[in-house]
Amino acid sequence: MRNLLPIALLALLGFVPATTAQDMGVIPQVLTIPAGSYISGSDTHEREQAYRLDEMAYGHSVTRDQHWYDDERDRHVETLAQYDLTTMPITNAQYHAFIADTGHRQPDVDEATWNGYALIHPYARTRKHAWSGQSPPPGRKQRPEVLISYNDATRYAHWLSRKTGQSWRLPTQSEWEKAMRGNDGSLFPWGDSFDPQRLNSHDAGPFDTVEVGRFARGASPFGVLDGAGQVFEWIAKPGNAQRAWVKGGSWDDKGCGVCRPAARHSRPVDIKHILIGFRLVRAP
Repeated sequence: MRNLLPIALLALLGFVPATTAQDMGVIPQVLTIPAGSYISGSDTHEREQAYRLDEMAYGHSVTRDQHWYDDERDRHVETLAQYDLTTMPITNAQYHAFIADTGHRQPDVDEATWNGYALIHPYARTRKHAWSGQSPPPGRKQRPEVLISYNDATRYAHWLSRKTGQSWRLPTQSEWEKAMRGNDGSLFPWGDSFDPQRLNSHDAGPFDTVEVGRFARGASPFGVLDGAGQVFEWIAKPGNAQRAWVKGGSWDDKGCGVCRPAARHSRPVDIKHILIGFRLVRAP
């Protein structure tokens, strides 16, 4: 028992092996994304493949008609320095440590606010994702945290930085994309062919979040999990912008053109959505 206090203090300062700190529920597991170049963005061929995947899955051309993928960054080569990224999205259990320590508002949304978003999901569908006071939804501790705004995600990152003495933040668009697709510009984390068995999407999933890390065969070349499907993830925004990119696709998407690492769309920073979660970068 005499050694527990020093170990705990060292863990919070980041001076113990990651496994020890992770067991304490403070530091999420991370993977190192090595420095170097990678292929970013998409070309007309990739976007056409995405539209066709959607049309086959949905039986209509709404994403094409609304030009969902036309504003993706053009295919190009980027070079990034080394960084660490959380292996999986932040979970209810990990977010609970933040709530318990700070008293920050619990993940939830009221009916009037939800209806004001004008989304296709009825308010009743949000209830299984909502917290009760400071308690996560029963039986969902290892599922991705949702119903949190962009600012909620950044508050968690600031708290984790203070707790660990390390620097945590939301990933940039480039950092997120490289981690999910590797260096060679693949359409999906696992390659160029869509496979509904490698992710949590509405193609073969339960139309709900699942425990993080379940789809090992959907790992990126760097080993990152849940980078396609499961939940969209907040991306760091510039300055005081009132909208931020989200990337990755979600459990209610089919197709899954929007699940490609190159795909993106923006959301208001104050929205609390059942389809949006987050992961973090640990900066050097």
